[in-house]
Amino acid sequence: MRNRYLDLLRALAIVRVVVYHVTGWATLTLVFPAMSVMFALAGSLMAASLDRSGPSAVRRRLRRLLPSLWVLAAIFVPAMLLTGLPLTPKVLLWAFPVADPPANYWGALALSVIWYLRDYLWFVFASPVALWLFRRAPWPTLLAPYALLAAIEFGLLPAAPTVLREFGLYFGAWLLGFAHHDGLLRRTANRVLVPAALALGVAGAAWIVTHPGPRGYDLNDIPLGNALWSAAFILVAIGRAPASAAWVDRSAVAGWAVTVLNRRALTVYLWHMPFVVALTPLVDVVGWSHQDPVGLAIRVVLVFALVGAVTVLVGWVEDVAARRPPELFPGGTRPVPARGAAAGRPVPAGGAPVPVSPAPAGSGRAALPAPRAPEEHTLKLSAR
Repeated sequence: MRNRYLDLLRALAIVRVVVYHVTGWATLTLVFPAMSVMFALAGSLMAASLDRSGPSAVRRRLRRLLPSLWVLAAIFVPAMLLTGLPLTPKVLLWAFPVADPPANYWGALALSVIWYLRDYLWFVFASPVALWLFRRAPWPTLLAPYALLAAIEFGLLPAAPTVLREFGLYFGAWLLGFAHHDGLLRRTANRVLVPAALALGVAGAAWIVTHPGPRGYDLNDIPLGNALWSAAFILVAIGRAPASAAWVDRSAVAGWAVTVLNRRALTVYLWHMPFVVALTPLVDVVGWSHQDPVGLAIRVVLVFALVGAVTVLVGWVEDVAARRPPELFPGGTRPVPARGAAAGRPVPAGGAPVPVSPAPAGSGRAALPAPRAPEEHTLKLSAR
């Protein structure tokens, strides 16, 4: 039975990511470190999948993650190729993003959220070994990513590749998801967990205050502070998660919204940034400045409306990937016929939504780059 409290956390994380990308408010990253929360929830689900299916859980996770990306790529990759992106073998990374896939001058921003899928893939690949290590030496395994990040931040590993840095930044949250699944956090007494959370929070806050980034106290610019602050948040928000939360469904509308955001988390995450980028200049043209509260509110509403529309059109792909009957509106409408790879064969019910759980949190104000000649770019870690 699903824990509706965890579903609520994931739904709030997705909403926070979208609002952050529209507004660019750095405070949101401190109030709710959404990407780390989504990685922690994903880690918990991955541990559960490994317990049920063993190593085949890796294949199952990939099956549920990639189809929604392929739908996005089928639309945007041809558009980028027509507007200056060179056709090279690296384009294949859009099918399996184990590294940052290439993008042209406008795609580098509109599709910058792909970094989350890259990290997710690596974390899934590492999970069978990581879970084995965690269950034999939980505390050293939990501390390892934070020690790695500290070594990178203090200059001991100056040439660390991006993937290694991301393991230091977010794999600790993924491992805390293992700890949640195994009950380690629940069994940890308050006299231990609360001081640990306070110590991590104080250390993270001190690092954040003394190492502000180009946007001030935006966690996405301060990796070590981000990791420590997020760990403290996860210990409290997930470590003390209630066993159930029936109150989430006391309001039919709220319960349905939580269900939709969980069943369509990946679609919302992948598609919101192109709309944020596209609407930014349009709203400014009609006189609603990106610093004007009314303009920001209008942009938030418009982005969610557009994301809602595209979710109706292509969100059912998440159902097919999870081998659920595809639905236009999760939680209350008739299924739509399966298409594509799933056509002609039944799709069994069941399965949990893809975690995104995802995340993952955003950084960077949504604004179009200055016009320039088309050229190839590699997607950077700029949208969290």
